[in-house]
Amino acid sequence: MIRFSDSVRRLVPLAWPVLVGQLAVLAFGTIDTLLVARHSPADLGAFAVGAAAYITVFVGLMGAVLAVSPVVGQLFGAGRLEAAGDELHQGIWLALGLSLLGCTLLLFPQPFLALSRATPEMEAKVRGYLLALAVALPASLLFTVYRAFNTAVSRPKAVMVLQLAGLGLKLPLSTVLVFGWPAVGVPALGVTGAGLATAAALWLQLLVAAWVLHHDRFYDRFALWGRGLHPPNRAAILGLLRLGVPMGMAVLVEVSAFSFMAFFIARLGTVPVAGHQIAMNLVSLMFMLPLSLANAGSTLVAQRVGAGDLADARRLGWHAMALALISSGVLAGAIYLGRVQVVGLYTGDAAVAAVALSLLSWLVVFHVCDAAQTMAAFVLRAWRVATVPMVIYAGTLWGIGLGLGAQLAFDDGSRVPDALRGAPGFWAAATLALVLCSVFLVGFKAWVLRQRGSQPA
Repeated sequence: MIRFSDSVRRLVPLAWPVLVGQLAVLAFGTIDTLLVARHSPADLGAFAVGAAAYITVFVGLMGAVLAVSPVVGQLFGAGRLEAAGDELHQGIWLALGLSLLGCTLLLFPQPFLALSRATPEMEAKVRGYLLALAVALPASLLFTVYRAFNTAVSRPKAVMVLQLAGLGLKLPLSTVLVFGWPAVGVPALGVTGAGLATAAALWLQLLVAAWVLHHDRFYDRFALWGRGLHPPNRAAILGLLRLGVPMGMAVLVEVSAFSFMAFFIARLGTVPVAGHQIAMNLVSLMFMLPLSLANAGSTLVAQRVGAGDLADARRLGWHAMALALISSGVLAGAIYLGRVQVVGLYTGDAAVAAVALSLLSWLVVFHVCDAAQTMAAFVLRAWRVATVPMVIYAGTLWGIGLGLGAQLAFDDGSRVPDALRGAPGFWAAATLALVLCSVFLVGFKAWVLRQRGSQPA
């Protein structure tokens, strides 16, 4: 019997580079939040709406591309290395196709603007920001293929290094483009400058990733480039889509449930949406811990399924869940105790800080349940189970998180206490939705493993 401590020793070496890398990715948004907040409240409001639109588009498409990871993980575990290498090429074709769809949505963002009821001033700022991010999207999706492949073959440090390098470029670029540099003729571009800095950093990151794939001898075993970019393989791409579409839809539902909160809260004014943006950025930073553990758990489970060691795959999944719950509970408790000081790092505006602090009253339950549902979903993907989790996400996060949240937030005061009206109503409903989502997903995972017995999904 493999002990919990043995599983931890296998999970941590894969999880910490993912954690560092994902924190670097999220730091893109954190840097922009901090810089744009100090540029002007109007730009911060536009950033909240624009970021929500971009995240909704990107993450849904990214989820489909990430199907490369469990597929490659099982092939790698089975020792089918050239087949694993071919999946990287098919992932590239899939990312290119999805980029066309995503860029179209970003270039014509009217549905998102209508949801937020943006003023003409905010609309102009949002459009400028999303135009810059439309340039960034193909690079981001193609880099996702690189990330998914390296994660699946237990090489997360190769991704982490490039993500940190991208962050190193992003910080000075954003500072110059947001605030301007009059001495060299660079105007202050505000939120649009933040988007341009993101595009430049992501394209450079992708170019370096392509160089690494061509020149690092580690990848020779996968026969990646003997005949250039492999032609599209209809069966392989359809296989990725069969797993990737429900994965992408599940991620889209999860992320849009929270990004749409920004659209609706924007109707309440600049201060509520700015406070929401700060609180959401903070919980997103915290989420990187369970997300990194979920990536590590999914990788090891997929590899053991491919190798035919199904008992070890099941044990690793449950041990990863326990580790995610323990670590997330400790982190959430620490941040909650220091929430006043943490929010003070984001803003000196007392009204915005007050809104953010009111939303963080749900922090501990919110974060722990978020960790549980994420780990359950990732382990199920390693067994190639994605459709039922998508349905669970839609019912809880959309039905309760957004549906009930809107009823609470926009109540006229006749049925809902003042403490649950406005932005806090959305956060209360989102917390309840995460509680139910985690219960259903963990229960479904246990049922799947019992029912399938020795057969992978």
